[in-house]
Amino acid sequence: MAVTETTVAESCAAAKRAARRLATASTEAKNAALEATARLLEERSEAILEANAGDLADERAVGLTEALRDRLALTPERVSAMAEGVRVVAALEDPVGEELERKRLDSGLDLRKVRVPLGVVAVVYEARPNVTIDCAALTIKSGNAIVLRGSSYAERSNAALAAVVREALAEAGLPEDAVLSLGGGGHEELAELATQEGLVDLLIPRGGEGLKAAIKKVATVPVMYAAAGNCHVYVHADADPEMARRIAVNAKVQRPGVCNAAETLLIDAAIADRFAPAVLADLADAGVELVGDERIRAAAGSVAVGEAVDEDWDNEYLGLKMAVAVVDSVEDAVDHVNAHGTGHSEAIVTSSGEAADAFVSGVDAAAVYVNASTRFTDGFEYGMGAEIGNSTQKLHARGPIGMRELTTFKYVAHGDGQVRE
Repeated sequence: MAVTETTVAESCAAAKRAARRLATASTEAKNAALEATARLLEERSEAILEANAGDLADERAVGLTEALRDRLALTPERVSAMAEGVRVVAALEDPVGEELERKRLDSGLDLRKVRVPLGVVAVVYEARPNVTIDCAALTIKSGNAIVLRGSSYAERSNAALAAVVREALAEAGLPEDAVLSLGGGGHEELAELATQEGLVDLLIPRGGEGLKAAIKKVATVPVMYAAAGNCHVYVHADADPEMARRIAVNAKVQRPGVCNAAETLLIDAAIADRFAPAVLADLADAGVELVGDERIRAAAGSVAVGEAVDEDWDNEYLGLKMAVAVVDSVEDAVDHVNAHGTGHSEAIVTSSGEAADAFVSGVDAAAVYVNASTRFTDGFEYGMGAEIGNSTQKLHARGPIGMRELTTFKYVAHGDGQVRE
C-alpha cells in the first residue's frame, strides 16, 4: 500500500471506528479471532515465509547487521511459535471489565473502578515481524485497535502477517480495521502518526535512542517508550563461580540481538584475578568480542580484551560484543549501572542476601534479577502471553507491556436518585 499523508490519517480514523466496536466485543468473539489467527498462521506458513524471503533478499536489507537479519528472518519454527503465542494470549483472562475497586460512598453511590481498553494503540518497530502478531494478539484481547508501522525492509512480511489477522477478525465477526499495517515510510509518515491527536490514544516506539529522539521532537499523542536495553550482569565477591559463568554467558550469547541481552559484565575486585580468566574465556569461545577497563585487562590472563572507550559503557551492541569492568563493591556496581544503564534489566550473582538486597533496592530498572539471567524480561516468560515491548518509563507502565498495560480504567457510579446539594 502506498503510504501518503492522507492514508495515515484515514488509517487512524478507521482504527478509531474499529476500536469503538472492539471495546464492547465479547471475550468469546475476541478469542475466536485469536484462534482463527493461530490456525491461519499455520495454514499460510509457506506464503508468510515466501514474503519474508523477499524481504531478506531485498536491497533494503543488504546493509543490515547479522543481528538485525536474525531478527528479520522467519523460519517454520518461528511461525509456529507465533501461532502458539496467540493461543496462549487467547487462553488468558480477559482484562476488560475487571473490577479494580468498589466502595459505597457517603452519598450512597455505589462506586466501581473498572478496567477498559485504551482505544487506538500505534506501534512503531524495527525488523522483527513477529512483533506484528504479538501486538495484534494483545490489542485484540484487550479490546484495542492497533496501527502498525514496521520497518521498510520488513514490509512484505508485516503485510502478510497483518493480512492473516485481518482475515481472522472478519471470520469472527469483528472489524478488520482493528488491525492496520502502514508501509515502512519516511520521517514524514512517522511524524504524522505521532501527531494524530483524538485518534491515536497511545504510541509505542520500539527501537533505539535515535527513534526515541525522533518521536520526542514531534509527538503530540501520549507515548510509552519501549526503549533500548543497556543491561548489566554484576558478579559479586560471594557469587558461586560456576553459576556466575552460566548466567553471564547466557545473558550475552543466548540471543545477543535483543534488548534484554547483557551488554556489560561487572566483576567484583575481590574475585577478579581468579574469576575473570574463566568467564572471559567462556565468552570469547562463544564468539564474543571483549573490551574492558585497565583492571579487567590486567586480570584477563591469556584472553584478549580490547581497550574500552567511554562510549562502550553506554552502548547497546545488539551483537556479540561486551564491555567488562572491575568494581570495588556493590555500591560501585549500583553506581555504574545507574550511570550507564537504560533502566531495562539488571542482574546480580551472589550468595549474600545483604548484597542482593542492596543491589535490588539501589538499581533503578524495570526488572532486577538475583542469580538469574537478564534474558527473562519478556512478556511470554512473565506469563503475559506476549508483549508489545519493555517500558523503561515509570508511568503508566514499566517492564513488559502486556494486556493490562494496554488498558486504563473508568469510574462507574450507581445511585438511586442522588443529587448533590
